[in-house]
Amino acid sequence: MLSLPLPVAIDHPAYAGHFPGRPILPGVVLLDRAQRAVEQACGIVISGIAMAKFLSPCQPGDALMLDYEANDASVRFEIRSGERRVASGRFTVATASHA
Repeated sequence: MLSLPLPVAIDHPAYAGHFPGRPILPGVVLLDRAQRAVEQACGIVISGIAMAKFLSPCQPGDALMLDYEANDASVRFEIRSGERRVASGRFTVATASHA
């Protein structure tokens, strides 16, 4: 497995409305950040999400890491903050004819 930092600004606009008084980062933001990081690191195009599980909330200031393993068809990933698992799942990789 390879690892990358997955930075999210402490003042990211998604925190403002999700949820007032106890902000957490929406899962869609986690997935978007993970997808972009993997695409950039591997030089691939992700075509979809085969599976995603959200295991623990991510709060402002959490230092996130992305662990991933890519092959020709998919990318398995896990997002964590220290030892705490935040999310995991699998992206599908676009084939040359669908990129």
